[in-house]
Amino acid sequence: MQCELDYTNERRWEGSYLKKKCMEIGVEDEYNLYQSRLRSYYTGVYILLHWIVILVHSLFLLATCEETHLIYIDIFAYVLGSVLITAVMWINFEEELVIRRVCVMYVTSVITVLILVIIDITTNVYHYHKHDWVTGSFYDTYIILTTYMFLPIPHILPPLALGSIVSCLYVCYYFYYVAALFRYDLSNAHQFNKMWAEVSEHISLNMLGVFFRISREIVVRSSFLDRHQYVMEDISLRNARAQEKIFLHSILPQQIAQPIQDDIRNRIAMAEKHRDVHIVSMARDRLMSIQTHPDVSILYADIVNYTQLTTTLTVKHLVTLLHNLYARFDKAASHFTVQRIKFLGDCYYCVAGLTVPDPDHAKCCVDLGLCMINQIQQVGISQNLDIDIRVGVHSGSLFAGVLGAAKLQYDIWGTDVTIANRLEATGMAGHIHLSARTLNSMTDHSYTILPGTVAATEDPYLMKYKIVTFLIAATTTTDEISEYESDEVETLSLSLQLSAKSHMSVGTYTVELHNEFKQMPVGPMGFRSWLKRICYSRKDDDNSTDHAFSSIRFYFLDFIDPRMEHAFLRQPDYMLKYSILLAWIICTSLIVIEMVYQRTISNTYVFVSSGAMLSFTILLFITWYKKICFWRYPEGGHTYSIISCLIFRIAENIQRSLIKRVAIYMFTVTTYFGIISVMLMECNVDEYQMLHIESKIYLYEPEPNMCFQPWVLTNMICLIMGMSLIFSRIPFVMKLMVTLLEVIIYMVLIFYQFNYIVHHSLSTNPYFLAEYSHCILILITFLSLCLMERQTEFNDKMNFKWRAELKKKQKAGSLADQSISILLHNILPAHVVNIYLSSLAKHELYYEDYSMVGVMFATLMNFQLDLSSLRVLNEIITEFDNVLSYYKDDYLVEKIKIVGCTYMAACGLDIRLSSTISGRRSTRSSIAQEVARARRTLQFYEQHGHKKEDVVFVITAFALDLIRSLYMCNSNYKNLPCDRELFSAKMRVGISSGEVMAGVVGASQVHYDIWGNAVNMASRMDSTGVVGHIQVTDETATILRKCGIKCDFRGLTFVKGRGILPTYFVGIDDHYNFQYIEEDEGSFQVNVHNLSD
Repeated sequence: MQCELDYTNERRWEGSYLKKKCMEIGVEDEYNLYQSRLRSYYTGVYILLHWIVILVHSLFLLATCEETHLIYIDIFAYVLGSVLITAVMWINFEEELVIRRVCVMYVTSVITVLILVIIDITTNVYHYHKHDWVTGSFYDTYIILTTYMFLPIPHILPPLALGSIVSCLYVCYYFYYVAALFRYDLSNAHQFNKMWAEVSEHISLNMLGVFFRISREIVVRSSFLDRHQYVMEDISLRNARAQEKIFLHSILPQQIAQPIQDDIRNRIAMAEKHRDVHIVSMARDRLMSIQTHPDVSILYADIVNYTQLTTTLTVKHLVTLLHNLYARFDKAASHFTVQRIKFLGDCYYCVAGLTVPDPDHAKCCVDLGLCMINQIQQVGISQNLDIDIRVGVHSGSLFAGVLGAAKLQYDIWGTDVTIANRLEATGMAGHIHLSARTLNSMTDHSYTILPGTVAATEDPYLMKYKIVTFLIAATTTTDEISEYESDEVETLSLSLQLSAKSHMSVGTYTVELHNEFKQMPVGPMGFRSWLKRICYSRKDDDNSTDHAFSSIRFYFLDFIDPRMEHAFLRQPDYMLKYSILLAWIICTSLIVIEMVYQRTISNTYVFVSSGAMLSFTILLFITWYKKICFWRYPEGGHTYSIISCLIFRIAENIQRSLIKRVAIYMFTVTTYFGIISVMLMECNVDEYQMLHIESKIYLYEPEPNMCFQPWVLTNMICLIMGMSLIFSRIPFVMKLMVTLLEVIIYMVLIFYQFNYIVHHSLSTNPYFLAEYSHCILILITFLSLCLMERQTEFNDKMNFKWRAELKKKQKAGSLADQSISILLHNILPAHVVNIYLSSLAKHELYYEDYSMVGVMFATLMNFQLDLSSLRVLNEIITEFDNVLSYYKDDYLVEKIKIVGCTYMAACGLDIRLSSTISGRRSTRSSIAQEVARARRTLQFYEQHGHKKEDVVFVITAFALDLIRSLYMCNSNYKNLPCDRELFSAKMRVGISSGEVMAGVVGASQVHYDIWGNAVNMASRMDSTGVVGHIQVTDETATILRKCGIKCDFRGLTFVKGRGILPTYFVGIDDHYNFQYIEEDEGSFQVNVHNLSD
């Protein structure tokens, strides 16, 4: 088995990679500003920490020293040094100065370190020369750790250089002032080897600091990049939601949008639970969003001579003309605060006072109608076209909302809507035909009122409701709208609105990112608000930190949500290799220190140290092997052996497993204490005490290595504490408890078991008990490390929290994208969506030309269009839409629109039309079998190669499925305890086929529609049809006969605009199945049943 190296995840947690990413996305300067804030925060923490250390140390000196006059100079030096340090470090709070002069951070840090070192060493030298009192210092550990943790020194190399200089100064001091005079003679080769113990200890301390700096740099950069991505996702999500809102409001007004929006998202959530259900085709659980509007005005407009235009103009010319006209109408409607509902080929209707109540709604509609007449006359003159427009306006009440489950479109219903439609149909070209109610609603107008048309007085529907009508002739309107030139149409389409929303300027992004980075929290301290006011002199950042703590508890920095805490603990540790390397270094240092101070090398020591080094070396090799391989083959593509692959998997398994990492952590701590235990076990306290007393009595030098050196033990414990707290990706509470347990064990050792040895060791101040010196060093180290690790844990938690929020943003963005996709598919056919987004966004008109499309109009009868009937209509339309969902693959049936009670659909608009039957069609096997039977019939004809004609059969089969569905609805509703007259719906269907033109037109509300002779004829076949029958044209009947479908000659039927034409009824038996012909009328016969067999 062979494999390739995948170093992607580990690569994301390396400083060089993260820095490169920051520079690539252009946020390196912002990162430096954030680091400046962090360094200011660390400086404030350091000042507070240092004063605590100095005050605690001074109080201990005053409380425990017998000769206090000897330590006044020490206290004075400590306090003076603290004052100087505070004064020097305070400069770093001036952010503008620090940003302009980066050297200020270096200079102030170096001065601070020098003040501490000089005061510490000078007081010791003073006591040695003045009072002959040899003292040591514990401030070397404190200075080195704080140099890396808190001092505002950028990068890693400068603090490493400063820490190394401090180590060199203290090593030199120990050897020339303390070690040589108090502990050992440098001329002794064995004693000279103890120099390496001091060097090893300081190397380990510096490595602790370097590891902290590296890990903090990585975590902070990672957090910064995550925050950057979070902000970008947030901006993207806002844009996506704005797009979603624009899309939704292009279909629906705002008051109905929210229920539909929620319903779409619920469908997406349900689809995620039931992934075999397609989101777009899911039923909307009969959601009906319909509202009543009691006082509005309705305008219907119809283009005169439109039928002639469809037969004389080219596709591009017709679509351009319609787009130009409807764009003008939309802009005029927007000007007069009238909402366009939709257009039906050459019919355009809209409502005033719909979304926002308007007492002048009648006048708004009349003004709009006059403007539309002027606009279309201007277009006709400019393009030399014989076109005009009829306009009908009526005022009253209506129902408005959305019906069905697919192609959601806003529509209006009601008696007054029908009256407005009849006013248009019986009107006069170039005039507004309005009702008396509309005229009476206009209290202030200057129009010339003419009597209504004769056709209106003879119209049965208008006569039924006793509608009196009037005419207003078109004149030049004072509120004329700026024109669109036909060859330069300004596309005010939805795509451009989205483009404006989604393409924010670079400056906007930059400002928002800057503000977001400015508010990023910098620390978890409880005194954060006070510290920020002092450090930054501004209060706006407090909210960000307070917000950061809204999900994290203060004391142990654990997430309030246990699920988030569990997820945080379970995340992989891609920095484990650095922790193992540090553990190996400290283990080596402990072994070296103990080897130097051991009197004899025992077998136990050899066994423990060898086992520890072997174990850590193996872990080091496993965790670093991938890194080494990546260094060797950074470009990838290299194939590794089975052994290498096994090592990769072991390392990855350790990184991903919290239990294994905790086991390694506990093994590390236990091993360290095992090494110390060997040193402690070889010390006989009673023997040491007796020999020490004898040496004092008889004035001889005792054996220096009879027992361990107390300061060596203390320094070793400091290293172990550092490793225990710094180890990455271990629960913070666990590390805190382990380190606290180490402190307690140490206190027990120095105050009880080895009290005599520690008491007679070197102290840090005259008459200051040595055990107190050791205790203060441990406590200072513990406090410094806790503050440091608390900051690291806070950064880790914030990083994880932002990544979790980023995932939520991405999920929400994905949800918004899916919602937008669904909305788009409910506006445009699937094959037009991508073209729409690409072409129309570039101000290009979109049109199509199809040589063969089947068009269907199906009208439900016996509906009064009141609220109860609309509820039933919604149920029926939803069932029709469910049937539509089965015609989504090879023979795509597109729902075009619903007009009142008329369902309009077409087949053949999909460019992906296929000649095969999909396996998914098994749920609707009837259509698949019927298509297959029709094809077996077609193979005997000379025209069998023209598969485009299949769409005619498919749309007819779809119409038959609608009739079946309606029959099932009526059967089910008869069993309901309610008014059965509501459920006696019947349907007539008209189908035609032929060449069709399609396109996207309009300015404010994008709409995909189809035009052509086939569309007009399908509408006429419906309007002249008979309930319970599918009426088709002669051409369509010929195609259906080729498919083996029986078509019965109805007779000659008058068709508006075409005269007397032969029409046919599709053969349907009593069980709602097709009737198939037994033989062809041509030169040969075909037995369809034999073919099917």
